[in-house]
Amino acid sequence: MAELPDEAIVEEKFLASTGPGGQNVNKVATAVQLRIDVFKLGLAPYAYQKLKTLAGTKLTSGGELVITARKFRTQEANRADARERVIELIDKAHERDARRIKTKPSKAAKARRVDEKKGRSQVKAGRGKVRLD
Repeated sequence: MAELPDEAIVEEKFLASTGPGGQNVNKVATAVQLRIDVFKLGLAPYAYQKLKTLAGTKLTSGGELVITARKFRTQEANRADARERVIELIDKAHERDARRIKTKPSKAAKARRVDEKKGRSQVKAGRGKVRLD
């Protein structure tokens, strides 16, 4: 996905940023909060599920993706950074995971596991109080 569709953008708000910058930080709203409607992106079901896991708390229950960019000192740079981060997130969501091949432990592996458990049991049983009968 090379471009972010304009109809998917719900809101673009400029906030007062944090960090270094002296009085300029208090006067100029350079941070950008970008809200994207995920349903208007037209994602495939697998991509939507993966986007939900990748976004985590950035995705609201209403289906809005909230990205806040405050890395740079100008609105334009932060705006470009926010859009770039959304596009990267969507591109990662479109990558399919490799299918997992189920495997079963061999009989020998099961036997080794049981033997190890029995050995540990013997070690732990020997740690108790010594009884003189």
